[in-house]
Amino acid sequence: MNNSNHHPELLQPFTYPYETLQQIANDVLTLAKKGGADACEMHVSDGSGQNVTVRQGEVETIEYTRDKGLSVTVHIGHKRGNASSSDFSPQAIHETVSAALSIARYTADDIYAGLADKDQLAVSFPDLDLYHPWSLSVEAAIELAHRCEAVALATDKRITNSEGASVSVGASRFVYANSHGFNAGYPLSRHSISCAVIAGEQSNMQRDYWYSVARAASDLEAIEEIGKKAGMRTLARLGARKIATCEVPVLFESTISSGLLGYFVKAISGSSLYRKSSFLLDSIGKQVFPATIQISELPHLPKGLASCAFDDEGVATHPRKVVENGIVQGYFLGSYTARKLGMRSTGNAGGSHNLILKNDVSLPFDALLKKMNKGLLVTELLGHGVNLVTGDFSQGAAGFWVENGEISYPVEEITIAGNLKEMLSGIVAVGDDIIVRGSRHCGSLLIERMTIAGH
Repeated sequence: MNNSNHHPELLQPFTYPYETLQQIANDVLTLAKKGGADACEMHVSDGSGQNVTVRQGEVETIEYTRDKGLSVTVHIGHKRGNASSSDFSPQAIHETVSAALSIARYTADDIYAGLADKDQLAVSFPDLDLYHPWSLSVEAAIELAHRCEAVALATDKRITNSEGASVSVGASRFVYANSHGFNAGYPLSRHSISCAVIAGEQSNMQRDYWYSVARAASDLEAIEEIGKKAGMRTLARLGARKIATCEVPVLFESTISSGLLGYFVKAISGSSLYRKSSFLLDSIGKQVFPATIQISELPHLPKGLASCAFDDEGVATHPRKVVENGIVQGYFLGSYTARKLGMRSTGNAGGSHNLILKNDVSLPFDALLKKMNKGLLVTELLGHGVNLVTGDFSQGAAGFWVENGEISYPVEEITIAGNLKEMLSGIVAVGDDIIVRGSRHCGSLLIERMTIAGH
């Protein structure tokens, strides 16, 4: 069946031609200059999305989104003003630039503000293969969601309820331009499928989920796999109990281990460093991880979920080693934070780009359990109990108790506590079970020991 007649919007993910976005960018820069700005930078984007959720076999929601936005930052001397709009009419663009200019006139001087250094801007733009539109009709999306949920519900008769299965399709395109003459952008796509179900046994109810996200639909996990994993993970949690307070090794499953890497990134990012609100101040050249650990940043990974040729300020991105043999080699800086610290931008305005954590030897998941022998496998973290200034870590958790290198029973209503500095240096093994769902790629992490607060 040809859906093109029924769904013309599927054929056209964007409202505006790319040239129009570039023209808007040029207009903004011209208006800013006329209005008295010494420098200007702007970001304009256009995108669309479709999300379908099926619950208990019925269509629950069908959402279409069309997003567009314009953000303008002007610099008058050392003063900075920013304004944004979702209206691309000439009058609205004019008003947005005027608003940014009047804000700049009233703000305090900030000698660190300004565009990125011209010599750091990207001049080559490799094709990173980030745009794979998915022409998925609503009917086809509903069918996929139905299949995903059906597989999860059929896993076991104890799975009695569902929070639904969702299929999400998205595409966007942007242009970043500044008065150094930079004007570039590209299209991106991002698609995902997720499923969450609920299982019950006597009065005990448990839920769990699984999802997959990718630039191209062909790289998503199979629908049946996602449904099956959601079902199996939910079942595995039935009969969860509390455990006594103890101090044992803790294994962070790969679904959440990237979160630990995230705290490390925050701690060595410019804003935490110049505010002195980090447990890793002055850590370049210092041993933070065991000597077996390497962390690389690979911004040009084809189809990467955090790949880009340049950062949010147009600064060229480069592959680099962030951690070598456990020693920190560099920070994550944009132009502003770099100037505050007397350093150069690392091309990380907007965040990190595909961080890959590797250990000299990566172990299969079963081998990690054997190595741990006795301890806690954590599959879910709850709440926010992390202090980046001190590194103190305390979060609610759920998972499994491991005895003799094998999963014994599910555990819930516990808190795990430690200090991030000790946790990072106390990584004793890394899994080869990397799940890519964002900017950080990391297998399961086995930490030497942590405090478990139970009953």
